[in-house]
Amino acid sequence: MKTKERGKKLLFLGKVCVLSFVLWTILIQKVDVQPCGVNGTDIGLATINLWFHRLTGVHKKLYSITDWLGLIPICICMMFAGIGLRQWIKRRNLRKVDLDIVLLGIYYIIVISGYLLFERIPINYRPILLEGVLEVSYPSSTTLLVLCVMMSFVEQMNRSLKNIAMKQMTEAITICFSVFMVVGRMLSGVHWFTDIIGSIILSTGLFLVYKGTVLLCCGKEK
Repeated sequence: MKTKERGKKLLFLGKVCVLSFVLWTILIQKVDVQPCGVNGTDIGLATINLWFHRLTGVHKKLYSITDWLGLIPICICMMFAGIGLRQWIKRRNLRKVDLDIVLLGIYYIIVISGYLLFERIPINYRPILLEGVLEVSYPSSTTLLVLCVMMSFVEQMNRSLKNIAMKQMTEAITICFSVFMVVGRMLSGVHWFTDIIGSIILSTGLFLVYKGTVLLCCGKEK
């Protein structure tokens, strides 16, 4: 019963975070909008965004590092997809695939769909040109992907691993990697401050919805 109640609470908190992301997005589009971006593009919450951008400057090497490291969560998605596919082939029935793996697959589909969708929605544009091209920047899709996947990776490892030391080591490494990616993306100067905050809010919401659903559907952790 406690697990079910916890699942309901996490599901509720996740929905609150997703709603907060929607409100944050509206705020960016309506408050302190100034044509101060590249080529005069409008930037919401311009005062704080410009202040933070001047404070950090631009570090393209850091951007490149975080860009390449962004392949790690994609590899993790592929790894779990392989696990699910192997179970499907071996058991010859999709319904016999572990439910937590099925839910993880649905979660990853939603996250990757959001990643691709936001690449095409011009809410904010980057503070700088990348290879002469002006790209959309809200929310930070790399930050979104990293946080969503790495948090779910820790969750899945905690459900699967029995060795406490291995769990703690996996969690510590994952947290360090995630913090480096978020801070690196923020300090690289290729995103506005509000882009990163939006990604943190949305990824937290999506993960909480996912974890709450897993607890409700799968019960106790393995």
